[in-house]
Amino acid sequence: MAWEVVIGLEIHAQLATRSKIFSGASTAYGAEPNTQACAVDLGLPGVLPVLNAEAVNMAIKFGLATGCTIAPRSVFARKNYFYPDLPKGYQISQYELPIVHSGEVLIALEDGRSKRVGLTRAHLEEDAGKSLHEGFEGVTGIDLNRAGTPLLEIVSEPDMRSAKEAVAYMRKIHSLVRYLGICDGNMQEGSFRCDANVSVRPKGQEELGTRTELKNLNSFRFIERAINFEVERQIDVIESGGQVVQETRLYDADRNETRSMRTKEEANDYRYFPDPDLLPVEIGEADIQRARAELPELPDAKRQRFMEQYGLSESDAGQLTASRELADYYETVVEASGGEGKLSANWVIVELGGALNRDDLDIADSPVSAARLGGMLRRITDNTISGKIAKDVFDAMWRGEGDADAVIEAKGLKQVTDAGAIEAMVDEAIAANPKQVEQYKAGKEKLLGFFVGQVMKASKGKANPAQVNELLKKKLSD
Repeated sequence: MAWEVVIGLEIHAQLATRSKIFSGASTAYGAEPNTQACAVDLGLPGVLPVLNAEAVNMAIKFGLATGCTIAPRSVFARKNYFYPDLPKGYQISQYELPIVHSGEVLIALEDGRSKRVGLTRAHLEEDAGKSLHEGFEGVTGIDLNRAGTPLLEIVSEPDMRSAKEAVAYMRKIHSLVRYLGICDGNMQEGSFRCDANVSVRPKGQEELGTRTELKNLNSFRFIERAINFEVERQIDVIESGGQVVQETRLYDADRNETRSMRTKEEANDYRYFPDPDLLPVEIGEADIQRARAELPELPDAKRQRFMEQYGLSESDAGQLTASRELADYYETVVEASGGEGKLSANWVIVELGGALNRDDLDIADSPVSAARLGGMLRRITDNTISGKIAKDVFDAMWRGEGDADAVIEAKGLKQVTDAGAIEAMVDEAIAANPKQVEQYKAGKEKLLGFFVGQVMKASKGKANPAQVNELLKKKLSD
């Protein structure tokens, strides 16, 4: 039987506010356990939550960026459940009336097509604390530093049909929240994570299959592997005569398998009701316009501009706008190079990208600044160095040996452009290889590359390649 996969994602983006959503406690990462949890976060008697206005502003920005409806009135609710790291016994979230709903994003598929993925809603809520097991024998440690940290939970429609589509969607949301500056996207620290709802159904069937929820996936690689495993597991269960159980499952990356965690709760199990300590959130047109004025150029618009302004292919523009930091780096390189859009793109994507991957560095940690890379590209365009020599210059810059001019001077890498000197080397190469000259003149024109190589070898790679080619063609045709 042919099966169709149905996937929806619930992404939790930690909002980049300095304080928590309902208290003034810090959200900074890495503090000693329980040093950033105040009376409100601990749920002590007599305390009252106060909503962080900046969290609301960030949610509005996300809604505007995804074409969502911004609710003029939204309500916070209590989601009741017991867990050791939830000291109040309930989580403040939004249920029936979320702050943002009904939007969409476009994702790029592997075959070059675009696909619309609907956004059901995005609502504000507080994070829970964290249970710690390592280093504790027979007990569990509780760190409440994260309790009360503001989250934007972004819920998609079940529009994705493969693990790769789910990864593309998550990458798109990851890029978007970082562009907006509302989340740092750090998956290792838990700032950006997702739950995946996965089901299968016979191809052509309208009714959805029973879904399972894969909890707390925090890397793109794990998301793809977890979904693929779960799809195969569900198909095996059904084809063996069993039934898929609606449940929450955890992904074990070491064993590459999912394991049952608990039976999946329904909404009524949480006994949602409006939080009596928080007033409804009312958002006016002035609030929306203020947030709109703070929006940066968004990834899709920036990609289109790069194609039009710099003459880039859709693929190159897409790679360069994958993150706001990379896009900013590229535009600084273009400016420093004197407007060389395509040349800058090639160097940023291929040479710089390769070096960053090799050394496992982020663009923000690049040893070669955008200004220095652009300055080196100027030396290619003004014929001071060739493209081949530029790679040696770049490597030296990467090692911290100075800017392009300093490296070129120190290593004597300046390109030979003197016509007389190049002509002498060309004459020498022709005189030393009479057999190849005869073959070239007999129609074996591919031998031109041989002669270019001889001249470049004689010049130690410093001869201007364009001049060498031009002189060789002229002399070999005489």
